[in-house]
Amino acid sequence: MKHKRPVDLVIISDVHLGTYGCHAKHLLHYLKSIKPETLVLNGDIIDIWQFSKRYWPKSHMKVIKYVMELINKGAKIYYIPGNHDETLRRFVGFSLGSFKIVNKVVLNLDKGEKAWIFHGDVFDVTMQHSKWLTRLGAVGYDLLIRINGVANFCSERILNKGKISLSKKIKNSVKTAVKYINNFEETAASIGISNGYQYVVCGHIHHPEIKEITTSAGSITYLNSGDWIENLSALEYHRGKWTVHKFSKTDEEQMIEKIEDDAEPNNQELFQNLLREFNISIAS
Repeated sequence: MKHKRPVDLVIISDVHLGTYGCHAKHLLHYLKSIKPETLVLNGDIIDIWQFSKRYWPKSHMKVIKYVMELINKGAKIYYIPGNHDETLRRFVGFSLGSFKIVNKVVLNLDKGEKAWIFHGDVFDVTMQHSKWLTRLGAVGYDLLIRINGVANFCSERILNKGKISLSKKIKNSVKTAVKYINNFEETAASIGISNGYQYVVCGHIHHPEIKEITTSAGSITYLNSGDWIENLSALEYHRGKWTVHKFSKTDEEQMIEKIEDDAEPNNQELFQNLLREFNISIAS
């Protein structure tokens, strides 16, 4: 992809590399289509909870390798660990060239406005008191995504209908899930307002959103980057404007053409290339 679309800031979250539901090929195609000045990886990028040596496709390795390439090209990259990659929180403060691991980041945008960016699992009560329950839910969610894949195959190939999302339908139909999302958004907004920020940006709940939230204390723009399991979405900020970018049918057609044209290296070759990129980063 020769032409890359310039973007001032890109935020992605909830990629869940290492799980069956992760759309790594789609994410890689998206990353290769843009030229971000700053990239924020806002949690749950690698799913360490469910990581298995038995499942680590080439496309997942390619995503990590491409991020290393972006670092070598000078793009600012912040990695904010989430609950699924919380092991990386012990490395908060680590930096390598333009790459940093942080718990949260406040970015200065146009007109002196500030964006407060963090994953959002701090608001999850089950994360604080019942981690075993949350991990069990993650396994169940991954199983549901795999069942969803079979359902989509039947829907598209046999019934000639479009894709469906079982987990989305469940979330949207269960009142407690809808209430949880609303409470999450309002809590994040309230804390952002109390700190004097103009934007509060989260991940965690796999629900892409841009909306204004007003309370008795003031108003703020709440944003969520969604995920790369179901929504295939990212937040983009360019020339003073926020947008939710969603992977489109056109993107998918271009991606298929690109995959068919490219020779696929094996995992060993990808790993050697990744080490080469890492060594270049250290040297620079």
